[in-house]
Amino acid sequence: MPGTEVDVVVVGMGPGGEDVGARLARAGLDVVGVDGRLVGGECPYYACVPTKAMIRATDALQEARRVPRLAGEVSVTPDWAIVAARIREEITANWDDQAAVDRFEDAGGKFVRGWGRLTAPREVTVKRPDGSEEVFTARRGVVLNTGTDPAVPPVQGLAETPYWTNRDVVAVEEVPGSLVVLGGGPVGCELAQVFSRFGATVTIVQHAERLVPADEPEAGDVLAEALQAEGITVRTGLGAALVSYETGQFNVKLDNGEVVVADRMLVAAGRRTDMKALGVGTVGLDETARGVTVDERMRAADGLWAIGDITGHGAFTHMSMYQARIAAADILGEEDAETADYRATPRVTFTDPEVGSVGLSEAAARAKGLNVRTGISQLSDSTRGFIHKVGNAGFIKVVEDADRGVLVGATSVGPNGGEVLGALVVAVHAEVPTTLLRQMIYAYPTFHRAIESALAALA
Repeated sequence: MPGTEVDVVVVGMGPGGEDVGARLARAGLDVVGVDGRLVGGECPYYACVPTKAMIRATDALQEARRVPRLAGEVSVTPDWAIVAARIREEITANWDDQAAVDRFEDAGGKFVRGWGRLTAPREVTVKRPDGSEEVFTARRGVVLNTGTDPAVPPVQGLAETPYWTNRDVVAVEEVPGSLVVLGGGPVGCELAQVFSRFGATVTIVQHAERLVPADEPEAGDVLAEALQAEGITVRTGLGAALVSYETGQFNVKLDNGEVVVADRMLVAAGRRTDMKALGVGTVGLDETARGVTVDERMRAADGLWAIGDITGHGAFTHMSMYQARIAAADILGEEDAETADYRATPRVTFTDPEVGSVGLSEAAARAKGLNVRTGISQLSDSTRGFIHKVGNAGFIKVVEDADRGVLVGATSVGPNGGEVLGALVVAVHAEVPTTLLRQMIYAYPTFHRAIESALAALA
């Protein structure tokens, strides 16, 4: 049926979708943004921002608990009500996106609440909450920024239980007495530590052989040791075989027959996208794929761009925003516009210690056939680590392409590991020669000075 004609339709108004839509609207294009959920996406309401507010609170608790070994005596009484109120009132505005809608429309865009799907090339059909449908045809094209949903593994019995995902956990008003976390990636580890520090008895069940498996093995080892030292039970190399819920308790039977009992269960087992529901088959793309393949300008097909989680380059807000800038420039036909370069993609897990990584791991670099050299420096061996005394676990690891003499990857684990990572991101992105990095002056006594020691270990 005939549709309303506009220049661009943005399906999915997460951080990247909002950004690309606003850029195009400010440039004078007629832009419609579509989303059935909250404008701003997962990050400000269910992920990055509220969970980091939780983590900020737990870090304060933990620092207070470290006082006896450093400065005297304190009494610490955790109060989750303060955290819950801050998330509800300050962080999410009680999960109200009106400010974000206004921001987009003030930039010149039009927002439509509903679920958008591709129904033909350059055509999007939107199903509104009341069941009515509206069709939009795009003169220039469509941008997909649908993000991802929490993946729920096909564990027997799990679907019939009141498990939590990250979308549930940010709204909890009380800390459970016990919690089992299915998944030992960044989300699982962060939230396990949060609830443990507020008094819950926590068990992490991780199918992979180590925590944060996308990062260096040393990072998983340090993090597991730190979590276990805080009383968290870490079970790696095991999956859940059966889940049941009776009389207010979860019973999780593991592959080895062991049973974990807890008041609540958090599923943090990755993310997924329903490509078929998105209608990508109508433009010739594979509906069974895990995501949408794009070129260096975010083009997925004629008149179709995709950004964010569904492109497979990392489910990070910073990735979505980066790709939004590139897509907007391409849609506007800007000459000499930048193209995507993922060699220095950073990521941070905001546990204590923080785990920051950029570029290739040692294993990934070797898999690419590079002539690899690595260097590692333990923070506990540094002067800053000695001064810090408690909570100083961590290291700096650098991965060099020895043939070119440049870093292709690095990891920063420790206090403020994500902040220390900044210097390493610059080094990898700009391909600064390691000989030049060794000639730099590193401030003393800092944690980032361990970069110098790690570079020296390359030799």
